[in-house]
Amino acid sequence: MRDKQKLIQAAMDKAVANKEVAGVNLLVIQDGKETFYAQSGHANIDCDIPMNRDTICHLYSQSKPITAAAAMLLMQDGIFDLNEPVANFIDSFKEQTCIIDGKVQKLPDDRKVRIIDLLNMTSGLVYPGINTEAEKATSLLFVDAIKRLKYPYENKPSDNRNDSTAEKNYQITTMEFAQEIGKFPLQFIPGTQFQYGTSADVLGAVIEKATGQRFGEFLKERLFDPLEMVDTDFYVPEEKKSRLSQVYEVRNGEFTEFGGDHLIIRHDGNRNAFESGGAGLFSTLDDYSHFAQMLMNNGIYKGKEILTPETVRFMTQSAVMDGPQHAFDNWYGLEGHTYSNLMRIMTDPSKALIIGHKGEYGWDGWLGAYFMNDPEINTTLLMMTQMRDYGTGHLTRRLRNIVLS
Repeated sequence: MRDKQKLIQAAMDKAVANKEVAGVNLLVIQDGKETFYAQSGHANIDCDIPMNRDTICHLYSQSKPITAAAAMLLMQDGIFDLNEPVANFIDSFKEQTCIIDGKVQKLPDDRKVRIIDLLNMTSGLVYPGINTEAEKATSLLFVDAIKRLKYPYENKPSDNRNDSTAEKNYQITTMEFAQEIGKFPLQFIPGTQFQYGTSADVLGAVIEKATGQRFGEFLKERLFDPLEMVDTDFYVPEEKKSRLSQVYEVRNGEFTEFGGDHLIIRHDGNRNAFESGGAGLFSTLDDYSHFAQMLMNNGIYKGKEILTPETVRFMTQSAVMDGPQHAFDNWYGLEGHTYSNLMRIMTDPSKALIIGHKGEYGWDGWLGAYFMNDPEINTTLLMMTQMRDYGTGHLTRRLRNIVLS
């Protein structure tokens, strides 16, 4: 009989030995009970610290499902409607431009970016790049915001903040980021295409405006505290820094620490005025399992209703429209999936390159954090690694296939 625990451990150890990952851990929960846990390699090679289950990791884009859940809280409470224009909350979205037929033109009044476009990445907002006016403008904003991370978190906006020629001597805030993004041309008319970008970051600012709270405060009050996510936040307190994993890349055949502040996320875990709904959270396997299990249990965690069952159903069973769906024809590794509410959703297991079931959902992060809920078999699978540009890697799929086979 196959021993899945041994197979999981062997796959992990081989990946570490082959320098695919420096450290990795995996947690599987089925029918509410832990069925597998395994770890291999290091969270900090120089200090000989293993990759433990309480290791704190950069989630990067695995932050996005949590941001989606925050939006669902406001939807179910009638605070906002997903069809509402973002301009109702962020002024710079009122007079937007868009790249139409290769030229920057005024966005038609009836095609404004809506909240649902932020949740489905159909907004026309992009990540940094060099190919279009939208990508180039976004790149310049990210470069400036990363430079401003050198200023203390406590710095207040100075009197020169309205002088476009003066350097802003404070960290960019969640709302300032969104206000600047709204001034740039959209890549396409909202709702017509899918492109992965800054939509979740803008959604964090919308939530701030709708609630009157900092995004992090809202998450703590409505999700992290009720879900007992004690190690999840937009920064890592000093007393927990020893548990923060280093980020690695391989250079000249050896593991090397990567110290870049990618996507305006501080590599050192210090406080950041930019609370990025798309990439900014730090967490652990166990913390994230509480969030995942809440969704698996139709919004209930330890008897407390966080989201209603109907809201969870909406969050996890939606899909983008037919037009944007064509983006997935060329998204290597996501064959058989759609996208909605900041998550992938498996729609056709026969086309997927991994063992899975229709209705499975989740997402991953730039450094290899990975989340999957499969309602058909009532299973949660979580993996953490901290390797530059890893995303959903070969080891991720190997481990999934061991577990789900």
